[in-house]
Amino acid sequence: MAIYQVSTATPTREQAIALAQSAVRARLAAGAQVIGPVTSVFWHDGEFGEGEEWQLLLKTTDARYPELEQHLLAAHPWQNPELAAVRVVAGAEGCLRWVEEMTISNGI
Repeated sequence: MAIYQVSTATPTREQAIALAQSAVRARLAAGAQVIGPVTSVFWHDGEFGEGEEWQLLLKTTDARYPELEQHLLAAHPWQNPELAAVRVVAGAEGCLRWVEEMTISNGI
């Protein structure tokens, strides 16, 4: 089973925490960190911009990723949010096992 670290960002800390809580409670992610504020520099709707965001990092498995993506897109405050998943190629065995165990859809 592959482990992913999934990232997105929100305009407020409260929104990032709400997404983290709902994803972890549903066991779509084993855990999450909210980081911020961070400064983002970007192009959006043809305009150059800079803004403050709160980054959200979640840990999940390849089996749970499709549901996590669907959940985040449905609950996200932005219409077309950044959402990326990076496969974890190495990590502490106990941590990787924890992600697998915590994302079992029927719970433990």
